[in-house]
Amino acid sequence: MKWDWSAVSEFMPHFWDGLLVTLQALVLGSLISFTLGLVWTLLMRTPTRFVRWPVGVVTEFVRNTPLLVQLFFLFYVLPEWGLTFSALTTGVLAIGLHYSTYTMQVYRAGIEAVPAGQWEAATALSLPVRRTWTVVILPQALRRVVPPLGNYVIAMLKDTPILMSITVLEMLGRARLFSQQHFQFTEPVTVIGVAFIVISTLASLLLRTLERRLVR
Repeated sequence: MKWDWSAVSEFMPHFWDGLLVTLQALVLGSLISFTLGLVWTLLMRTPTRFVRWPVGVVTEFVRNTPLLVQLFFLFYVLPEWGLTFSALTTGVLAIGLHYSTYTMQVYRAGIEAVPAGQWEAATALSLPVRRTWTVVILPQALRRVVPPLGNYVIAMLKDTPILMSITVLEMLGRARLFSQQHFQFTEPVTVIGVAFIVISTLASLLLRTLERRLVR
């Protein structure tokens, strides 16, 4: 089997289009998962059982069902109820919702790791609840959760190819389409594999740098 550089050159414009879609899905999905995960965590800490119980049920259900099932539900079932989104929007929502149930556990561990003395000091100073969270607790908790959150960013990146199951042409989707049209699979798939390695490595280096800055 001979490596065909002309196939690589022909595939590259398709690759850049797929890369853009992949990065959109990754960034937007990460923002949703980080934000919603923090919301779930705070809701689970409320003293009201009627808030904690439904949140716990929903997050357990999402965490224990496959992402592909959730993706199909959002893409194929919701339109029957009058809720229709574009394929990319559906994919972003599915990734963000799915991983929010995991980032929720990361936030919970980070908050529980804040020393009890910090809570006691905030109480002694009569700080309002909102100020206690925004000024005392969350800044300390967030420093602790950067590494595990970074791991989930990498996991989300590796899950983006699943979006081609609902017609989103991310990197692997573009490679598959190109390969079927030109009957050349080795070059496009290899390019995609290398791209995932490079993006994952760069993301890991960036997260390590951020972690070191936060620890100072």
